[in-house]
Amino acid sequence: MIYRYSSRRKKLDTAFLNEKLQGALSYDRIAGYFSFSILEIAGEAIENMQGCVRVVCNSEMQKEDVITASAAVNAMRREWCSVKPEERYSNASERLKKLYNLIKSGKLSIKVVPNDVFGLIHGKAGVITLKDGKKTSFIGSVNESYAGWKLNYEILLEDDSPEGVAWVQEEFDYFWNSPYAVPLADFIIEDIKRISERKVIYSVEDWKKEPEPAPIVVEAPVYRQEFGLWEHQKYFVNLVFNDHKKPYGARYVLADMVGLGKTVQLALAAQLMALYGDKPILIIVPKTLLWQWQEEINTLLDMPSAVWNGREWVDENGIMYPAVDDAAIKKCPRRVGIISQGLITANSEQVQHLLNIEYECVIVDEAHRARRRNLGPGKENEKPEPNNLMRFLLEISKRTKSMLLATATPVQLYPIEAWDLLHILSQGSDGVLGNHFSMWRRYPGRALNLIMGKEVLDRFDKENWEWLRNPFPPASEGEMTFGRIRKQLGMADDEFVIRPEAIEQLSGPDRRRIGRIIDDNFITEHNPFIRHIVRRTRDFLENTINPETGEPYLKKVEVELMGESEEEAIVLPPYLQEAYRYAEEFCELLQKRVKGGGFLKTLLLKRVGSTIIAGKNTAEKMLYNWGEVVTREDYEEEEETEEKALQSEIKNITEEEKDCLIKFIETLNANKEKDPKYKLLLKLLVEENWIERGCIVFSQYYDSAYWVAENLSHDLPNEKIGLYAGGDKSGLIVNGIYEKKSKEEIKQMVKRRELKILVGTDAASEGLNLQTLGSLVNLDLPWNPTRLEQRKGRIQRIGQAYDKVYIYNMRYKGSVEDRVHSLLSERFANIHGMFGQIPDVLEDVWVHVALNEIEEAKRKIDALPKQHPFQIRYHVHVGKVNWESCARILDSKERRKYLMKGWTG
Repeated sequence: MIYRYSSRRKKLDTAFLNEKLQGALSYDRIAGYFSFSILEIAGEAIENMQGCVRVVCNSEMQKEDVITASAAVNAMRREWCSVKPEERYSNASERLKKLYNLIKSGKLSIKVVPNDVFGLIHGKAGVITLKDGKKTSFIGSVNESYAGWKLNYEILLEDDSPEGVAWVQEEFDYFWNSPYAVPLADFIIEDIKRISERKVIYSVEDWKKEPEPAPIVVEAPVYRQEFGLWEHQKYFVNLVFNDHKKPYGARYVLADMVGLGKTVQLALAAQLMALYGDKPILIIVPKTLLWQWQEEINTLLDMPSAVWNGREWVDENGIMYPAVDDAAIKKCPRRVGIISQGLITANSEQVQHLLNIEYECVIVDEAHRARRRNLGPGKENEKPEPNNLMRFLLEISKRTKSMLLATATPVQLYPIEAWDLLHILSQGSDGVLGNHFSMWRRYPGRALNLIMGKEVLDRFDKENWEWLRNPFPPASEGEMTFGRIRKQLGMADDEFVIRPEAIEQLSGPDRRRIGRIIDDNFITEHNPFIRHIVRRTRDFLENTINPETGEPYLKKVEVELMGESEEEAIVLPPYLQEAYRYAEEFCELLQKRVKGGGFLKTLLLKRVGSTIIAGKNTAEKMLYNWGEVVTREDYEEEEETEEKALQSEIKNITEEEKDCLIKFIETLNANKEKDPKYKLLLKLLVEENWIERGCIVFSQYYDSAYWVAENLSHDLPNEKIGLYAGGDKSGLIVNGIYEKKSKEEIKQMVKRRELKILVGTDAASEGLNLQTLGSLVNLDLPWNPTRLEQRKGRIQRIGQAYDKVYIYNMRYKGSVEDRVHSLLSERFANIHGMFGQIPDVLEDVWVHVALNEIEEAKRKIDALPKQHPFQIRYHVHVGKVNWESCARILDSKERRKYLMKGWTG
């Protein structure tokens, strides 16, 4: 029987199905795209059946997305959210509720198959086992969406013959049992329920009546376009915002390991505080992260901001606000303003204007750069001699309600560095280290000894009472201990210092309670470091089970590191050995003539260690066109800084130095064979098949990156080679032809798996999510060791499709990289496990090795602590924070409008 329907007769189709489904024993259904069709299926009379329904739908997923369950869930999530169901289905709440109840009751089971495996499944087909046991089938080319019914002419064919039923059943079973078919993601099922109950709040003031994070973030891009937030991230945001709502505000060091998403935690906390209060938010970051911060918070949180570029404010749309007077920095056009640490370290006059403003919150990224100058063993009790950044933060801390300092390495060399960070926080609050008379403030050396177990408080006496009472822990750390004593003394929540004589007011039982507090691990479990430094490690999150899900808080992504053994170091061919000797000789000559600036004197060695072309280009510019060294088109931002410094420091190269450079260049020009590192890279991509996994190739230098990408495009003619670099230098290279592309276009191509090979400078090591790539090659080893962590963090991150990622570190045997590697190899793993990343101070090790100051390099390494002083005493709390089910949503236009308000100056 054939049914022909136009949109005017859609009800006839529904009537046909509903009639057949009355009391039916089972129903197997092939539908269209799941994001559209599942709502139409909910309109059928499934609830009137005796049995259950199985539905298989199509998806925009690709077959690579079902390699792992998490990748499949993420692909479905992206597709579901891309149709904006909260808007599309805003008038279908009853049908959404019905759909949710059918799925949760087990009446309806849904599987999804990738589009690129089976092609389009627009067809409408199904097999119904009727209540009398007979079967009938139907097929048709039916568009499931409302627009399709309205605009198209549809045909439906019923066939109850055994042959027809068997054919449709065979088709359904093929899809349903396919290894590529995956169950509908739980996120989508729960989102259906959330949208069915959704209520919009149309003013920030109404939100403030019940100020919670979920209504702000659950429909932000980080949830609707990305993969949402993990429990450890939500925990920190909740912790900070709950404290900010209290009179004393939030004061924390966020010390999570690299790759655990510090930026989004800090930015979301900033947005909540900006909406809750009416004062400015100031974010202070390294210069290289200025624009990344602005882009990331706008992309992930739909959060406008302005960046001070040294002359004027620039908003998220690139609009500049020219300075009209010397105090222009006080007139940020957005609630959130972002400035460079360099502005402060240079002691710019503009900085003083910032100290005349009262803030809602001040956030500092890479806060370990704020440090005392008088560091060293035995100096813990000396008054800090702060550098410019630390001095500024000590002052601005007094002018802000909340303050957040972020660093993966709160201890670089000495435990006192962690105390210094708390000392900064304490300027604006007695709740951190107590008031100026606190033992924690007056005797930092002893405080550190207590925390590290070198000293103990083993009894209740007058001196130990001083450590306990100032600051006194909040009631939240123990209602029956701290809470009871606070109540007895009439202490408000924002009071943290008990008067010394107050001990006389306490009853005998309460005094004994204080004694038990001291005996019961007070120092190790309730000290200021535990309270105000929040640190979660990847290892902890990967190996701790979430009781809500029965799974680890973070999916484990194993790293297989290659290139580490002595045998894997690349042997320099004879011509390159000779060139390398000339480069070393040039650096030695320069060292004798130029004072200071170790990295400048080793620049040629750094460049030739990357690629032959990078070394050759640098030598030629030194030799022939010195005045043109600094060009934004040729260099990344950090390279440009090196070049400017080199240009100002080194003038009038000597004849002996020129001779070295000429011989260096001639040696390289005389040899036409491929760069050894490039040959190894090509082998990994082709013979080891890293292309299929997807690969990011890193180099410190743009000329290296471009040269590698260009050569790969010739050797791999069927592959698009992506180039990701600073400024506007990103693009695609196909068969040697370069086509300019924006960074965003490149990112989207990688996400869609249109790009399997990406060559990037360190501009790609920050703020770039490459979860679809499963391997990484470091052509060179950056002399700032945190760069290695940032590079690795592009693929070893939340949402990675593979359970294991491959990383290959290339180095030449006998080179600076090889000598540093030998020095560090024994302690490298321990140092990394201790700090979560490699401390910045090890950058100096490279310079000392390059200048053959081996003993000084060893001293730097040996100075590092043998074990982390606070490793087991950091916060490890995660807990379950349910934002995903929140149906109460702050209107996005109203929220953004509120954040667009500028500082009053």
